[in-house]
Amino acid sequence: MMKQLTLILTLIISTLSSFAQLSPVKLSGSVTDASGKKVESATVSLLRAADSSILKYAIADRAGAFEFENVRPGSYLVSVSAAGHATVVTPPVAVTSGTVSIIVPPIIVHPQSRELAGITVLARRPFIEQKIDRTLINVDASPTNAGATALDVLEKSPGVTIDKDGNISLKGKAGVTVMMDGRPAYLTGAELANYLRNLPATAIDQIEIMTSPSSKYDASGNSGIINIKAKKNRQKGFNGSASVNYGQGIRSKLNSSLNLNYRSGRINVFANASQGLWNGMQKLDIFRKYSDASTKLVTKVFEQSSDMRNNSRSYNLKLGADYSLTQKTTIGLVTSGFINPETNSSTITSFWKSPGMNIDSILYATSTGRNRWNNGSVNLNLRHQFDSTGRELTIDLDHVRYSSARRERFMNASLNPDWSPRKEDRLRSDLPIAIAIYSGKTDYTQTLPGGAKLEAGAKGSYVETDNAANYFTVTNVGESPDYGKTNHFIYQESIYAGYLNLSRQYRKWGVQGGIRYEQTSYTGSQSGNPLKADSSFSRSYGNLFPTAFISYDLNANNKFGLSVGRRIDRPSYQDLNPFLFFLDKYTYEAGNPYLRPQFSNNIELTHTWRTILTTNLAYSRTKDMMNETFEATDSGAIVVREANLATQDAASIAVSAQIPVRTWWTASLYANVNYTRFTGMLYGEELQIDATNLTLNMNNQFRFGKGWSAELSGFYRGRGVWGQILTHPMGQLNFAVSKQVLKGKGTVKFNVRDLLYTNFPKGDLKNTGNVQAYFENRRDSRVGNLSFSYRFGKPIKGAQQRRKVGGADDEQGRVKTGGNN
Repeated sequence: MMKQLTLILTLIISTLSSFAQLSPVKLSGSVTDASGKKVESATVSLLRAADSSILKYAIADRAGAFEFENVRPGSYLVSVSAAGHATVVTPPVAVTSGTVSIIVPPIIVHPQSRELAGITVLARRPFIEQKIDRTLINVDASPTNAGATALDVLEKSPGVTIDKDGNISLKGKAGVTVMMDGRPAYLTGAELANYLRNLPATAIDQIEIMTSPSSKYDASGNSGIINIKAKKNRQKGFNGSASVNYGQGIRSKLNSSLNLNYRSGRINVFANASQGLWNGMQKLDIFRKYSDASTKLVTKVFEQSSDMRNNSRSYNLKLGADYSLTQKTTIGLVTSGFINPETNSSTITSFWKSPGMNIDSILYATSTGRNRWNNGSVNLNLRHQFDSTGRELTIDLDHVRYSSARRERFMNASLNPDWSPRKEDRLRSDLPIAIAIYSGKTDYTQTLPGGAKLEAGAKGSYVETDNAANYFTVTNVGESPDYGKTNHFIYQESIYAGYLNLSRQYRKWGVQGGIRYEQTSYTGSQSGNPLKADSSFSRSYGNLFPTAFISYDLNANNKFGLSVGRRIDRPSYQDLNPFLFFLDKYTYEAGNPYLRPQFSNNIELTHTWRTILTTNLAYSRTKDMMNETFEATDSGAIVVREANLATQDAASIAVSAQIPVRTWWTASLYANVNYTRFTGMLYGEELQIDATNLTLNMNNQFRFGKGWSAELSGFYRGRGVWGQILTHPMGQLNFAVSKQVLKGKGTVKFNVRDLLYTNFPKGDLKNTGNVQAYFENRRDSRVGNLSFSYRFGKPIKGAQQRRKVGGADDEQGRVKTGGNN
């Protein structure tokens, strides 16, 4: 680990020192459309004229202006791309020695395809784009993402942390809302991790990371929103792309994807399909020491080693169509779904030992399981533009269904210290899940006199989940129900929301304020059995969520932003189920019907310098923070359940830099220092835990000409704390090389992720009474991948951007689906 950290720091130092040698020459210009209207937020790229390799990026401001600092003498092209417009490339621009400033003539973009010398010039996007209110991850820009999954891409994204169970946190804070194309994933925890592990990175265009969303978005998500955007081809004509990848680690992985689009006249039809085969493995080691409450002397020791294997297949399909009723009104239909069959097996060996480490008894356990997650969703959407001033109305209706049918068999054999048999228990489980989600929302936008922008909207959603856990004791003569473990839980929830948002630009100042109200009502009921009586619970509450944003453009090089907001995290549906779930004889999971939502107040200050360096200061306080807790029972087993653990205070400083080191070398560097403190009560004892955590990310892109490129990237995550878990340092180093073939339409990539095999979680459990615990989890993380992708079709004029659709953002993010290793 120290070698990896040294390598990362060396690259950072060499990158910064090289950057310091750039000469101060400025190249600037502006972007307009054919009518002379300024085009805001256009992506402007500075290309080397010799080979069209990208050297720098800029984003056009509200006046359509852009500029590049520290341009060296040479010949350059300027490429401009904007939503709904074709990419434009200027004639060569000469920068000579002694030049202080060069102004490029106004660049005009048109809503049609434009070809340069018969070949459409496509600008390469950087892997990371840092904006004042969000971070953008351009997935295809990183060769090491070939063969990767959505979870792999997130893990190496700046500020994002994935724990041992696949839970996602952002800048040291849990409670992230994950969206797919602006619609909620309706999955949480291990189930969300399973879905993201089966979603190939080749199906993803971009990932948006927003730590301070406006009131237009659902208030759910303590630490912010991660929006995963699927690939969409918006050009007219028939176009598409296909990819295939093979990966080999300890076990093999295979995935492929196909993206098709046809746009002609008033209709646009698109289809995205992907499939994957993921053979995973995991080795989990646990060590626990039990002490006497009064003497504090060790009374017994527990050691457990688990070897787990998982074979998972995924089949994903998305179909959609847009139809323009008139020039101002468009209706759309999007359907999507996935099928995820999987099998898993595990072998667990547990030892009870004396304080002198002599074996007292052994438990040998095996388990096998089969599961099949099915998902289907449909979205109906409408967009009406009243006029050319930006006044528009959108409507989204969503229906989503999930179903799962997990079946497992367990065998537990109690053995003597000499491995001679004592007793054998067998158990079978049948765990069906059904989830139905209905959601509808409408949004209205209007530009008011004086230039202010008004946004208003409303949303309603209804969710029903039906979870059954049927356990059977298996003997030589048959099966009998195990009512101590069997339960049936039904949960119903409705949320109604409305929001109002106002924004305006006052010369250098930008001001935005919003308010959102959400009313939540839910009911949970558990059916009884011969050993358990029926039980139920219900709750209803309403909350206001204000947001405020201020931006200030000090000059062309310095921009400031300040945001304040309040957010909520609601319990996942399964976490409210009050029953015990069997993992192994010494580990159980339990729901908590008394879980309360957690609320956080957040403030962030951001500074951007020359679109190169971004600094972010953030503070948040979260009350009734929900977190996984670990409680030791008298039998020595550990019960894992969610609880409102404590109040969390979190402060962080993050610095990101997008540096053109050389004409052939671009570096993205990110560093985040996060301080977290937990204070509260746990199992009748005072809880006070704090820690400082360092996270480093780097991504170096190398362009060698003739279609060759390479990447060296990685991350380091220092010691940290999350509730009762104290995590140890970990990291990952990646390498990739790619070559464009077939006249630029094809790309071959080879990469190795986790080159040094250092990406494995380990840590300690604290505040578990008289138990000290340590864990270490190794996975099949070092993987070599070989991939090929190909783009086909010929675009014709008239590209148009398709709006983000879907309104079930929060609900879909709270479903839990199976696990994958």
